[in-house]
Amino acid sequence: MSSRPKNSLLVELPLLVWLVLVWGALWGDFGPGNLLFGAVLALLVTWVLYLPPVQLSGRFNLLQFVVFAVTFVWQVAKASVDVMLVAILVGPRARSAVVGVDLRTRSDLLLTATGHTMALIPGSILVEVDRARSTLYFHALNVRTPEEAESFRRSARQVEAAWIRIMGTREELAALRAERRGGGVAEGEQWDSAAISSPVTAGQQIVGGRRGDVPTGTPQTTGTPQTTEEDRP
Repeated sequence: MSSRPKNSLLVELPLLVWLVLVWGALWGDFGPGNLLFGAVLALLVTWVLYLPPVQLSGRFNLLQFVVFAVTFVWQVAKASVDVMLVAILVGPRARSAVVGVDLRTRSDLLLTATGHTMALIPGSILVEVDRARSTLYFHALNVRTPEEAESFRRSARQVEAAWIRIMGTREELAALRAERRGGGVAEGEQWDSAAISSPVTAGQQIVGGRRGDVPTGTPQTTGTPQTTEEDRP
């Protein structure tokens, strides 16, 4: 029986520091004693408990992260206003969509970062993760057409691209640049920057990342939204 793989202490160090800071923030105490106890707990969590090791790429682009952080704050504020306007102007007539997004990366860390970033931008929430196929499913607000669903999907892939530029592996970064050079990148993802844009808001249809690809147990819909009693004059 083979033992599970473990990262070296140097590779785990950023994660350990983060866990200690979170521990201090939760208790509101950054004193040496509390932080030391948090460090012991962080080591127990990462080395003793039987959990898959967090695989880090070994690179972190600080400049790209600053660009990402600034645009993220702006997009959260902008999306908050958009959601408020939908609530006021559309109200109960607003419909919702579940949009499947195929990602490039197979990294659990980048998959999680992308999903949480999109969920923190008002107007969408992560509802399902297909880890084997690297697909995220989002419940989105005010997506009424396949074109709006595709726009949402581009936004999510742009967030993923930003995280790849920040801390993806060198192979993922090279593949992303090759995709851009080859013209296989959507409009809005073409610049080599970690800037992001907010997702579109949504309507009542399921739109998968691939043709015929929808979450299990969800009825398939066509590209044309179905007319409901609300939509009839």
